[in-house]
Amino acid sequence: MNSEKKTFTLLQLAASIQRAIQNVYSNSYWVKAEMHKLNRTSKGHCYPELVQKENGEIVAEMRGTIWKTTFEAVRKRFEEIVKEPLRDGLTLLFQVKVTFHPVYGMGLEVLDIDPNYTLGALQKEREETLINLKNKGLLNKNQQLSLPLLPKNIAIISIESSKGLSDFLSVLKANTFGYGFNTRLFPAILNGDGAVESIIFQLGQIKKYAAFFDAVVIVRGGGGEIGMTCYNNYELCEAITTFPLPVLTGIGHSTNLTVAEMIAFRSAITPTQLADFFVENFHAFAQRLKETQRTIIQEADYLLADTRKAMINESRIFRNSSIAAIIAQHKRVEQTNSDLLRASKNELKTNRERLLLSAQKSNSGIKVFHKLEISQLKSWERLLNSNVKKRLFEAGEIVQNYKTVLLNKTAILSDHAKRQLNQMETTVKLVDPVNVLRKGYTLSLFNGKSFSKDNFPGMGDVFETISTEGTLKSKVVEREQKAKNEE
Repeated sequence: MNSEKKTFTLLQLAASIQRAIQNVYSNSYWVKAEMHKLNRTSKGHCYPELVQKENGEIVAEMRGTIWKTTFEAVRKRFEEIVKEPLRDGLTLLFQVKVTFHPVYGMGLEVLDIDPNYTLGALQKEREETLINLKNKGLLNKNQQLSLPLLPKNIAIISIESSKGLSDFLSVLKANTFGYGFNTRLFPAILNGDGAVESIIFQLGQIKKYAAFFDAVVIVRGGGGEIGMTCYNNYELCEAITTFPLPVLTGIGHSTNLTVAEMIAFRSAITPTQLADFFVENFHAFAQRLKETQRTIIQEADYLLADTRKAMINESRIFRNSSIAAIIAQHKRVEQTNSDLLRASKNELKTNRERLLLSAQKSNSGIKVFHKLEISQLKSWERLLNSNVKKRLFEAGEIVQNYKTVLLNKTAILSDHAKRQLNQMETTVKLVDPVNVLRKGYTLSLFNGKSFSKDNFPGMGDVFETISTEGTLKSKVVEREQKAKNEE
């Protein structure tokens, strides 16, 4: 017996399923899932793909719906708390309601997203990055590098349209001190999706030309604090801390420092402050240089003043010593002159007496005596000249010691001494009996002695006259007696 089959239309079945789901899943539920794709439409509605992954494989997937008004409210609150935009790839805690539509099938209507859950997850990522860096001994690695004394060659990671980049360059170029900096831009995405990969890539590019740069700066600005969690990423932070050049950041984050800022060589809240650091570094060096210059000049002045005083004292002492030495030398020269003159007079007197005595003893041998006497006088003259020259040489040696310091005075003194000695020598030669006789003079002797008041020949007396030509004997035949008042 054939019974008639009970049939339903597709719509009837769909409506039945819809009623059943509404009855069973009448409440809302909090579901943790990854927002694989947001899929926002031009009308403002979103149809995110919600998935669950295990070991990288999708094990569950459902379609979600976020109406425009709901999305705007959720997005605003999420960004205010998390400081991150709603973006693909985030694991979120959704408040959903299970829905079924005869045409679109089963889905999840998103009523809300808990930002605190996401904030906790991001904070957990931050802490894990710090722990991993610490365990590998990389936490302070970049900070242990040395910044050059005057870092002027700077590699910049930023985006050309960034206000932060503009502010950074303006401060460097417009500094009132005129310090010059060389910069080169390596453009990169600075926040959100793709920032990690982009910044790491540009660090690799800079590393190829590390010898041409003194430091690397990462600057951003004008975009608020949204999209900063990329700077907690372990791969990015590892690339920064192990970089061979100092990496400085000015990424405009004023609260809750990111890991990248914590492990960088130096971090500033804004690009402007970071640029000020470079300018102030130059200025501080210039100030130290000026202070050192002032100190050197001051110390040099003190040293010159002390040296000047010492030179004045030394000059005074040297002058006094020199004057004393010159006076002493002058006295020695005068004494030498006196001794030479006295010796010459004594020698002349002795030779004159010998001459007279010899003449008295032998009139016939006067010529022989005269020749012998002349020879003796010449020998004595040579000896006298030798002594004079020896004394002059000794005096010259003493004077020479002072010549380099008091050249003019000693030269004058030496010339004066020489003139005195020459005059004395001339005087000695002039009184030499031989020279006297050669000039036409004669020597008259009576009773073997020179004429004097008590030894003067009278009428009829014979006296001798000695000249260079010989000896004459004369007899007084006439005599004129001087008046007493003429004697």
